[in-house]
Amino acid sequence: MNQTEYFSVKLQNDKLIFLDQTKLPLQEVYVETDNYERIAEAIERLEIRGAPLIGIASAYGLALSLKNVNKEHEKVFQSAFNRLAETRPTAVNLFKALNDLQEEFQKISDKNLAYDTLLRKAKDIHINDEDFCLKIGRNGLALFKQKSNVLTHCNTGKLATGGIGTAFGIIKTAFDNGLVNHVFADETRPLLQGLRLTAFELDKNRIPFTMQTDSSAAELMKQGKVDLVITGADRIALNGDSANKIGTYNLAILANHHNIPFYIAAPSTTIDRKIATGNEIVIEYRNKKELFFFGDTMITPDQYNAFAPAFDVTPSHLISGIITEEGVFTFPYNFIQ
Repeated sequence: MNQTEYFSVKLQNDKLIFLDQTKLPLQEVYVETDNYERIAEAIERLEIRGAPLIGIASAYGLALSLKNVNKEHEKVFQSAFNRLAETRPTAVNLFKALNDLQEEFQKISDKNLAYDTLLRKAKDIHINDEDFCLKIGRNGLALFKQKSNVLTHCNTGKLATGGIGTAFGIIKTAFDNGLVNHVFADETRPLLQGLRLTAFELDKNRIPFTMQTDSSAAELMKQGKVDLVITGADRIALNGDSANKIGTYNLAILANHHNIPFYIAAPSTTIDRKIATGNEIVIEYRNKKELFFFGDTMITPDQYNAFAPAFDVTPSHLISGIITEEGVFTFPYNFIQ
């Protein structure tokens, strides 16, 4: 690969190759495995992250669990299914991908054919997400009335999806069409997905950008340096309430106060059609050590308590529009019904 090329996950020679995102941006390390337990651990450790990508990786992991299995297919499949399902509770794509493969598995009469069949299904999920990302990017061009400065949060690019990204995919597509002047990227505390991952992708794509602390967003808006905000989502309720990386709700409130459009970009697979509002979204809480450590260095005593949600929920009335592969939709989001 040349200096600008990179990928998040790739199936090659019946093994999953993934970029270890915990080592970015200082090291670009790819891991190769056909062990579903290793894939589950990678999702838990955030080596693989981002709602669509978690779904894709879990699908590959579940399929790979049946590689070289000659008996007890049901037992192996259920064990792998349960292990992968417990990795992350908030990202709906994880459960949709696993359930899709479970439906496929149940249809197979000769379980000796299950590996090849499920692997094809996992590849389809990957390809579909790649297509969704391209469509989201094109649909997002409607957000831009002029060449603009965009603020984004967390990471929503190739490192979070099977394609060019959701919110990042819109930014990249708009930039390629001369509609993005500059990108402001929140560092995204406490795990710095913006500082480490979005900066990595902006640099790889040669898009002009500036990093800032999460708490600097209000000042940027006050100074008139932000024209619109675009973030991703990990789960969207039927009414449009959207769960995304912690700090997104703050941005929505700030954007509304400063009369700046605030958009969510996500594939339709991120819509959870079983829940009516964001009040039903299960929020993942992370280990306090992720807050107390900076790299390998502990920066505060372990006996301190910590409030460490991984996500927050933005009420739908604060969202100017939700962009999916199907189009741009606005409040009250009846398209989801």
